Amino acid sequence: MTITALELPTDDAHDWLTDRCDGALDDARTLVERLKQGTVTDVLATWNAVQIELGNAAAAASLFSEVHPDAGVREAADEAAQRVDDYSTELGVDGELFAVLDKAEAGDDPDAQRLLDLTRRDFRRAGVDKSDADRERLRELARAELTTGQQFAKNIREGVRSITVRPEQLAGMPQDWLDAHPAGPDGTITVTTDYPDSVPLMTFCADRGVRAAMTHERNNIAWPANDAVLAQLFGLRQEHAALLGYANWADFDAEVKMIGEGKQIRTFIDKITDAADERAHADKQILLDRLRRDHPEVDDVTAVDTTFYSEVVRKEEHDVDAQLVRTYFRFDRVRQGLLDVTGRLFGLEWREVPDAPVWHEDVTGYDVVRDGEQIGRIYLDLHPREGKFKHAAQFTLVSGVDGVQLPEGVLVCNFSRGLMEHDEVVTLFHEFGHLVHHVLGGQQHKWARFSGVATEWDFVEAPSQMLEEWAWDASVLATFAVNDAGEPIPADLVARMKEAEEFGKGFLARTQMFYAAVSLGLHVDRPDDMTAYLQETQRTYSVFPPLPDNHFHCSFGHLDGYSSGYYTYMWSLVIAKDMFSAFDPADLFDQDVATRYREKVLGMGGRKDAAELVRDFLGRDYTFDAYAEWLAR
Repeated sequence: MTITALELPTDDAHDWLTDRCDGALDDARTLVERLKQGTVTDVLATWNAVQIELGNAAAAASLFSEVHPDAGVREAADEAAQRVDDYSTELGVDGELFAVLDKAEAGDDPDAQRLLDLTRRDFRRAGVDKSDADRERLRELARAELTTGQQFAKNIREGVRSITVRPEQLAGMPQDWLDAHPAGPDGTITVTTDYPDSVPLMTFCADRGVRAAMTHERNNIAWPANDAVLAQLFGLRQEHAALLGYANWADFDAEVKMIGEGKQIRTFIDKITDAADERAHADKQILLDRLRRDHPEVDDVTAVDTTFYSEVVRKEEHDVDAQLVRTYFRFDRVRQGLLDVTGRLFGLEWREVPDAPVWHEDVTGYDVVRDGEQIGRIYLDLHPREGKFKHAAQFTLVSGVDGVQLPEGVLVCNFSRGLMEHDEVVTLFHEFGHLVHHVLGGQQHKWARFSGVATEWDFVEAPSQMLEEWAWDASVLATFAVNDAGEPIPADLVARMKEAEEFGKGFLARTQMFYAAVSLGLHVDRPDDMTAYLQETQRTYSVFPPLPDNHFHCSFGHLDGYSSGYYTYMWSLVIAKDMFSAFDPADLFDQDVATRYREKVLGMGGRKDAAELVRDFLGRDYTFDAYAEWLAR
């Protein structure tokens, strides 16, 4: 059976999106009615078809709401997502449908049995066994949670801020950045909070006042609008959880993750905080000492100075000049190098599709080929533009289902078109790891439920975090990190970069636990004054004090999708460090290990629990040891 790639619209995206979503909904309704009428011969196969239709509709709406350049299409995508979510919620509390599925039999297919068990759990968590009034309220809550989350994301997308500076205030900035930011008619330069503008500024600008101004704007994106939006969202989630019999949203959310219980999140946060404490304070003292050489009057290190002085310390103590490093990472070469590295590692070809229909001229499509056969398609949308998603993420476009549809995924980032920071290269490898997982996990899976990145949510970052290691290997980087003179990045420079990268990992871990504690606490404690709570939590978990007039929570996009579970990044990192220990640092392309990892972890999708996938790959249960060793050295 030949399966072709999804035909995206080259024009009239509004109608295409509406037709795709509403057509899928109509097909799903027809299938559901057949299930309830008892006119199907294979209940699970029909339910699988329903899930395919709903997944296709939801994926298209989610992607276009974040990336399409036409605001009208983005609004239509939000509306389509609401219709899909409304119907999905309706199905989750449909007792008649549940009765049909609950009586279904899996036969001798272990995947089918797993699907049936998880489906029964999904219906219970949706509230199918509640009273009519409660089920109706759950439907109302689900709709309100979606629309509130959409408003939260929209406010962030559209809440770009800026500062205005004079050219002489930009001492230390890279020349290519300066060339891309010419002064206006009044002689001043506008710098926005978008990543390609603000990240280099916070890293290289020697003017502390300019960094302070940018820090203030970055800490206030989408404020005050999202303060009220978040309060509403947390209230809706709490009511939702309570109706289902849970003490709070974190308990409800954690039930389907590796961690299992909401109370264990705090335990994990405290464990990482304690493990990182000594290293965090030691590295912070180095920062403070260096800061005071330039500013003796300063009492403490804050977000105004952490990135800049971390770079100063790395340059002075480890002889790593990030501006020199940047000259080896021109965007086009990095993008091709990423494709070459991952292709070699996983036995894939990424074949550019010059005539692939896309939603913006910046987007590039690639067919994914293995052993001469197309197994999927990816799209790379890697540069910022007005109205586009402001961070970095992988979006599903199509989930692969064996014999039905090939997996298609989209990488959405916001990189400059010229030179990249090495941190951005690491981010690109990380996010591409999700894309690889989506494609490889979408192969030969009969059940849509298990396709792609379909494991527990606190595992999904682990494969991406592990792929970051290839962006730190000298032999790997030498294949694409080349300056304009054609010289590859020197191995001794990469060694110094790795040594320099070790600096600050303690206080970065503590900062991550601050974010995790915020995402947990805002859902569990639900403070009236979120700004005050934010500052109190920062004092507890971060080694850096909070700044006044800081409303970071308003632009903390993970509070929507990750809700109370931001801890998952660190949980996944613990596992990623353990999985990476299976690779030989002297040969990161060892095909025996890479193939085992591809088949035992990535290619399995969600067919097993994450802990079992890791056990199959490592030959043992995962441990905290590799992470603790990395943190201590």
